[in-house]
Amino acid sequence: MSEQAPAKRLYIKTYGCQMNVYDSERMADVLAPFGYGVTDDPAGADLVVLNTCHIREKATEKVYSELGQIKRLKEARQAEGLGMTIAVAGCVAQAEGEEIMRRQPAVDLVVGPQAYHQLPELIARAHRARGERLAADFAPDEKFDVLSTDRRPSGVTAFLTVQEGCDKFCTFCVVPYTRGGEWSRPADAIEAEARALAEKGVREVTLLGQNVNAYDGEGGLAGLIRRLAKIPGLDRIRYTTSHPRDMDEALIAAHAEVPQLMPYLHLPVQAGSDRILRAMNRAHTAESYLRVIEKVRAARPDIAISGDFIVGFPGERDSDFEATLQLVREVRYASCFSFKYSRRPGTPAAAMPGQVPEEVKEERLHRLQALLEEQQAAFNAAQVGRTLPVLFEKPGRHPGQLVGRSPYLQSVHVTASDRLLGQIVPVKVESGARNSLSGALLGELETA
Repeated sequence: MSEQAPAKRLYIKTYGCQMNVYDSERMADVLAPFGYGVTDDPAGADLVVLNTCHIREKATEKVYSELGQIKRLKEARQAEGLGMTIAVAGCVAQAEGEEIMRRQPAVDLVVGPQAYHQLPELIARAHRARGERLAADFAPDEKFDVLSTDRRPSGVTAFLTVQEGCDKFCTFCVVPYTRGGEWSRPADAIEAEARALAEKGVREVTLLGQNVNAYDGEGGLAGLIRRLAKIPGLDRIRYTTSHPRDMDEALIAAHAEVPQLMPYLHLPVQAGSDRILRAMNRAHTAESYLRVIEKVRAARPDIAISGDFIVGFPGERDSDFEATLQLVREVRYASCFSFKYSRRPGTPAAAMPGQVPEEVKEERLHRLQALLEEQQAAFNAAQVGRTLPVLFEKPGRHPGQLVGRSPYLQSVHVTASDRLLGQIVPVKVESGARNSLSGALLGELETA
C-alpha cells in the first residue's frame, strides 16, 4: 500500500458482552495495517462492522433495524461516488448468516466470531466482487494463530480472551451454538499478549471467556493467574464470566494468595429454585452455589460478589421466584445483572410449556432489581471512611476530576490532576451512591 494512500475509516458498533468488546478491538488491530483508522461517525466510514450479540431479547431485530439505517448511509455515499463496505460480525452473524445476506443485500460480509481474522482477505474479495461473502465456521485456534499479540491498548485496562465457547448447554442459551465448544488458548500465547500489554502501560487485565474458569491449560485458570501475576507492571487481574460448576479449590485459593487478583467475583447463578435450575440445565443447586460463595468468602473475606439472574423462566412459579429472592438475601450481592427471560430460537427453553406472561415477568424483575439495588447501595455505603487503592483510568465529566476503579470494580470520582492517570493511588472514600463512590486523595498526594 502506498504511503500516500488516504487512510480508510472504520466504524465498529459493538453489542453485548465483554468478549465482543475484545473482539472489536482485535478487528481494529487486524485492519490497521491495511490503512483503516477508527471513526465514531458511520456516515463517513469506508467500512462499517456491526459486531453482534445473540443473547439479549430481540437481538436479531435490532441488527436488521441498524442495517436499514446503515444501508441508507451507504446509498448516500454511493450517490457521492464513494464506497462503503458493510460487515456483520459476532454471534448473530454465526446464527443468522445466510438469512442476513438474503434479507439485507446491502451487507457485503458476514463474519462469525472465529473468522474475523480473515477480514482483510474477505474485504479484498468483496471489493473484487467475487468469492465467498460468508465466513462463519473456523476453529478458534486458527483465529488466535493469526492475530498478533502486538495490540494497541486504548488505556491502562484491557480485556484478554483466554477461553471461548461453552459445553454447558443451558436450555436458555445460544452460546454453544454460536461460539462452539469450550476451547482454551495456550498459556504461552496468553502470557505473551499480557506482557506486550503491560509493556504498553496496561496495569489491569480482565481475562475473558464464556466459561473462563473452565480454562484447561496447565494448572487451570488458577495456574494461569499465578503465571500472569509475575509479569512486571501488571498490577491487577480480574476474570469473567464464571460458572459455579468450574469454581475449583485452586481458583478459590488464588483469591487468598495472589495479591494481583482483585477481590471481585462474577459468578452467575440465574435462579434460586432448584426446580428451575434443573429446567435450565445449570448442573448446580442453590445450596451448592451458596457453599461455593461460603468458601470464597472464607478465602477472601472482603470479596465483592456479582451475579446474573433470569426471571420468568418457563414454568417459574411464585414459590420459585421467592426462592430466588431468598438466595439474594443470603448472598448479599455487591452488584448484579438481571433480565426477563426471552425466547431464543433454537434453544430448548423456547419450546418449553409454561411460558410466563410478560406482565408477571415485568413485576418479578422489578421486585428483584429493587432488592439488588438496595444491596448494591449498601455495599457502596459500607466503603465510606475506608481508604481504597484506585486505578485512575480517565478524566471525569467535570474539570479537574478523574475517574478510576476500586478493587471491587466500583467507579470512583476524585478531584485530582491528570498526572495521576494510569496510577494506583490511595483514596479516602467520602460518599457512596448506588453506582459509584466519591472520595479525596490523601494529603501528601494533594500537595505532591
